[in-house]
Amino acid sequence: MTDTQISIENPESLLAASVDEFQAILLEGVSRTFALTIPQLPEGLYSAVANAYLLCRIVDTVEDEVSLTIEQKEHFCSSFIEVVRTGKGADIFARDLTPLLSEQTIPAEHVLIQLTPRVIEITHSFAPEQVAALLGCVETMAKGMPVYQGMDLHGGLATMQDMNEYCYYVAGCVGEMLAKLFCHYSEEINQHRKQLLELSVSFGQGLQMTNILKDIWDDAQRGVCWLPQDIFTETGFDLKELTTTTDSAEFRLGLEHLLSIAQGHLKDALTYTQLLPSHETGMRNFCLWALGMSVLTLNEIKQHLDFNDSSQVKITRKKVKQTIVTTKIIGRSNLLLSLLFDLKSKNLVCKDWQYQAKK
Repeated sequence: MTDTQISIENPESLLAASVDEFQAILLEGVSRTFALTIPQLPEGLYSAVANAYLLCRIVDTVEDEVSLTIEQKEHFCSSFIEVVRTGKGADIFARDLTPLLSEQTIPAEHVLIQLTPRVIEITHSFAPEQVAALLGCVETMAKGMPVYQGMDLHGGLATMQDMNEYCYYVAGCVGEMLAKLFCHYSEEINQHRKQLLELSVSFGQGLQMTNILKDIWDDAQRGVCWLPQDIFTETGFDLKELTTTTDSAEFRLGLEHLLSIAQGHLKDALTYTQLLPSHETGMRNFCLWALGMSVLTLNEIKQHLDFNDSSQVKITRKKVKQTIVTTKIIGRSNLLLSLLFDLKSKNLVCKDWQYQAKK
């Protein structure tokens, strides 16, 4: 079978692809961002991280599927944990879930669920330490995310701590998993294991908060809000009143506070990246591209606090390319990275709001 015949439009053809090609094609289908960043990783990490993202995406697909009841989502999440743990039952999981997926789930995710057995086969080809890292992440995510399925999120989350916990379930645990994989890959990196694991949770939260802030209005159209009410209580705004027509100085002030908190988490992300050896340019690029695009997105929000659609704060392809080029040039220098971060994120800091990391 030739390469031209292997495509996501022909799921059966993917089974004939090599491991890296199989995962690369699936990644391109479900996330162009990760399809861009994950190949920057060294050979000893690429396959495991690509597989990890596909596992997480399977959990996301279950959680986002509108046709499933809360009970069905809990069932499939619980079943998937056991599939990842044992390497068995993936065919049954895929067979039962595939016909339940609606048209609102993108075609690439239909294919991903259908090909779950192949994804799991790859998972269990890794070293035991790598499998344990992937399992820990899937278990945390699959147990944590269903908690929010039955909640009334029209008026947001109650507190910043609730937002921290949500971000941990959907992103912080992914950061922990990546830190464990990085430490397994390199004994030099493993010397910083404790600090990396702590910072990785903050790294994940910074990225997730960026997504939440960017998608405020898309979520609002679905009657969902992931913002913390206690932040907005201080500014005098009730999130239950949030609509796509909201034009409130009190709301914008609360938004500025959250931008400042996210900036603090991204500063932790920079520290995390600077702990990676300077010669590991691929790993640094993997981190820096995500970090850089998040800072740019937050800046867009700060400059357009009155935005009412995510497209209005989406960074341009030109800025993405500039981020990639810049990090490739200065990515080995911790000093230059610190100077650039401070320059690009200084406007995000709210002078009357002191970020305090909760370790």
